[in-house]
Amino acid sequence: MKISFPFLASLAFSSTSHVGAFSTSISPRTTKINSTLNVCHTTFINPRSTHLRLSSDDDDDFMASLNSRIEQVKNLETKCPLVVLDCMLPRQVMKIQVKNPLFIELVRTQMEKETPTFGMLGMAILSTGEKVNLRTGVEVEITEKPLVADEGIMLVLKAGRRFIIEGEVEDAEQGWTEGRVRYVDSEEQEEEEIHGGDRMSVARAIMKAKPLTDPNANMENNVSLVDRWIELAKQNERKPGQIDQLLEDLGEIPPEDKPSERALWVGALINPLPAMGVAMEIRPALLTATTAEKRVEVAYDGILKSIKHMDGSSPLW
Repeated sequence: MKISFPFLASLAFSSTSHVGAFSTSISPRTTKINSTLNVCHTTFINPRSTHLRLSSDDDDDFMASLNSRIEQVKNLETKCPLVVLDCMLPRQVMKIQVKNPLFIELVRTQMEKETPTFGMLGMAILSTGEKVNLRTGVEVEITEKPLVADEGIMLVLKAGRRFIIEGEVEDAEQGWTEGRVRYVDSEEQEEEEIHGGDRMSVARAIMKAKPLTDPNANMENNVSLVDRWIELAKQNERKPGQIDQLLEDLGEIPPEDKPSERALWVGALINPLPAMGVAMEIRPALLTATTAEKRVEVAYDGILKSIKHMDGSSPLW
C-alpha cells in the first residue's frame, strides 16, 4: 500500500551520507516522521468499582480526564516521527548531513529525550517502475551529539527495532508526519509461525540458514558463503578498512537457530551504507518478507549472487 505524506509533498530535502572520506549523494526525497514505543501494560483503577462516592458529573469528568490521559500515554507508546530517507536494517549505521529545517527541528526535539529516536522508512520500486514508500521500517537512534556543519547538522544513526505502520499517518503539531506503529520481534514472529498453519516453516528456515556459515565445497578453500563474501568485499571496498568497520558495526552474526535475525544480518552486510555496488538491493524484500524461511531465502540468494558477481563468474551488471 502506498503511503502518502501530503504535508511534505513540496519540501525540498537534501542530504549527504558520509562514511569517513567517502560520501554519497542522497536524492531529494519526501521526508516523514513517526514515533513509537512498545506498549506498556498499565492497570488503571475504575472509580466505579471503589468505595469512593462521586456525583454523576464528577464521575464523568474524572473518566473523561482519565481517558484523555490514557490516550496521551498510548500515543507516546505507539507513535514516533518517521523520515523517508533510506531503507535500513537492524544494526546498520548511517552517517548523514542534514540541511532540511524540518528534519533539523525534529532532531532537536528528539534530542531532549533520554533516548533520541525516530522511524526510518525506505522506498521500493514496483515492477511497473513506480516508487512507493514502504510500510515497514526501523527505529533509528541518534547515537552521537549532532554536529553543526555547513548550515546543517551531521548525524550518526544506528538502526534498531523493526516496525510496521498501522493505520493512516497524520501531521503532527510540530509539522512533521506521525503514524501509529507496531514493533515486531523476530523470535515472536517465528513463535507465531510455529503455532500457525505451517509448523515446520521455522525448522526449514533454520536448515536453510546453516549454509551461510558452514564450510562450502564450492567456495575457494572451502570457506563459508559469509567468509568468502568478506574476502572478496575487502578487495572491492571504497576505502581501506571499510569492511572491518562494517563488521564492527554489525557485531557477530546471529546463530542459525535465529534464522530471521541471521538473514537480516546478512542483508545488512551485503547492502552496507554507503552502498558498495557489489550486490542486488535486498533490504526492502527482507523487511517485507512475512516468514523466516522467506527472509533466509532472500539473504542466501543475495549473498550468493554477490559472490559470483565479485569473483567474476556471473556479473550482475
